[in-house]
Amino acid sequence: MTIGKLAKRAGVSMDAIRHYEDQGVLLPAEKTEAGYRLYGASSLRRLDFIKHAQSCGMTLAEIRQLLDLKADDRSCCSDVRGLAIRKKLQLEQKIKTMTAMSRALSDLIEICTAENRPLDDCPILAALESSLTNQQNDRR
Repeated sequence: MTIGKLAKRAGVSMDAIRHYEDQGVLLPAEKTEAGYRLYGASSLRRLDFIKHAQSCGMTLAEIRQLLDLKADDRSCCSDVRGLAIRKKLQLEQKIKTMTAMSRALSDLIEICTAENRPLDDCPILAALESSLTNQQNDRR
């Protein structure tokens, strides 16, 4: 099938397929004499694998690692499990960081009660500026 048909069946753009090829996670089955890429059913399965891995938070580099492990006869399930565990820990750390950011924004929003104040009196801007000043003083 052509790149357009593959894109439609997989629910991705042709640009995404080209990007996946550039990143080494998808290869065309063959090329015609005119240079058109042709794909088989294995490409559609590979795209489904990529999309599912991405929905689990995997980057293309991590997906490439998974595919390399899958292709290596010396690899075993524990290799894949280790990669999944590392990814889960990274995601949990990001969640903690984002939760802290959300709390900080909530605190800033709470201190700003008068929406019609001029910007010079905006408590959010003042709090952000005082935090910046405190950080600069701490570095000295």
